[in-house]
Amino acid sequence: MLADEVDSSLKVSTEKIPESQIVMTIEVEPERLDEARKKALRKLSPRAKVPGFRPGKAPANLVRQYFGEERILDEALDDLVPDVYREAVLADESIDPVARPRLVVETTDPLVVKATIPVRPTIELGDYTAVRVPQEVVVVDDSRIDETLMVLRRRAATLEPIERELQWRDIARIDILGMVDAEELVDQKDAEIQLVEERDVMFPGFEEAILGHKKGETVEFDLAVPEAVKSEKFAGKQAHFTVHITETKEEVLPELDAEFAKQVGESFETVDMLRQRIREDIERAEGEQRDNRYHDQILGDLVDRATIEFPPVMLDSEVDRILHDQAGHRERGEDMERYLAGIGKSEEEARAELRPVADLRLRRSLVLAKVSETEHLAVAEDEIDAEVEKMTASMGAQAEQFRSMFNTDNGRDTVRRNLLTRKTLERLIEIATQDGAAGESSAEAPSATTAKPKRAKKAKAADAAPEAAVDENAVATAAVKPAESEPASTS
Repeated sequence: MLADEVDSSLKVSTEKIPESQIVMTIEVEPERLDEARKKALRKLSPRAKVPGFRPGKAPANLVRQYFGEERILDEALDDLVPDVYREAVLADESIDPVARPRLVVETTDPLVVKATIPVRPTIELGDYTAVRVPQEVVVVDDSRIDETLMVLRRRAATLEPIERELQWRDIARIDILGMVDAEELVDQKDAEIQLVEERDVMFPGFEEAILGHKKGETVEFDLAVPEAVKSEKFAGKQAHFTVHITETKEEVLPELDAEFAKQVGESFETVDMLRQRIREDIERAEGEQRDNRYHDQILGDLVDRATIEFPPVMLDSEVDRILHDQAGHRERGEDMERYLAGIGKSEEEARAELRPVADLRLRRSLVLAKVSETEHLAVAEDEIDAEVEKMTASMGAQAEQFRSMFNTDNGRDTVRRNLLTRKTLERLIEIATQDGAAGESSAEAPSATTAKPKRAKKAKAADAAPEAAVDENAVATAAVKPAESEPASTS
């Protein structure tokens, strides 16, 4: 407990409490409260409607009777309490508030104000130089390349009419009528679907039911109404489907040869060149994911070693930021209400769910900042200039506009923080990979140039990307973009 005289009118004592907070108790001399009452009375006087007197001209005793002692005291405290808090904090250089305090008037005779002040977090890193985290090695199997090549071939496929029975990956144009008892559940004309095995559909078994049938046939079958259909009148019942097949096509894949490679994206001269480009794209995508996991592991180890204490208001602010981001940067009000209605949660429920995420994010951020400070890392102005130039170099006509935005104080501070975070992570990786702790990392591949496909002569089939640790369908867009339209899946 610390106690000292701020001035003749205040007696102040401070006490540290958990969660980086200080409780400051301020006792105010009666004379100062009396003066505040007189000031409040003068402030209220013009608002008094005393019969026989113009506003502001009534005697003090009548104004006092008009408002009452409680109202005058409230007015006095509204001005006095913030003033004495500011004076007390300014007089104590050891207190560094990070947010507004919680002020409580404990008594008025004498006037005692208790301020709970959130102060800067306390972080003890522990032995962060002992962190050792093995790094994964990115290995891309040939099967991954083959899967991605199949995605590209399917994107460039043509559709040919067929008279045979439908098989998997064929395309059917159909009329659908689904009834539950006498109620219509589905009525869709001229729907086009591709029959893709082992994918989730609204009505499981729908595609299997039309396999083996031909153009011109009408198929009838029953399927259970799934839980995804929310209407109570259909819940738990069977739907009777009548499906008329009006057209059938098969997917014809291009040959995997030099001609196909030339038609893909950047006109690769050979299939081997295309395969190499796909390998680099997958390595880059997996490398980024690997690096993110690696950073998480290092920061997780640092957080476990550290002793971190921060005021609750910082966690509340972090929850605010995450909720704000998830809601699409909506402010409180109708937009936020619509977002919360969309996820089916109250604001209290949403905030409660986000608190563990916000807590971890805040702890990692505080640990990173402490490492930056301990390692004496800094970002020079010329480094910010170089980063701004790097970010705007490929923006063409908009480069100058973005350069101006980044060269504001706020813009440069954002760039500085990002660069400092990058430097700190690089330093932590140096520490974590000492003594052979990390495996061999893959070299960074050159950046991909988005290439454009050559349009197929006939309609392109719908495509289902193979499942993998990295989405090869997304990776493949570095070599070929999807066509502008695809058959709609109604199943």
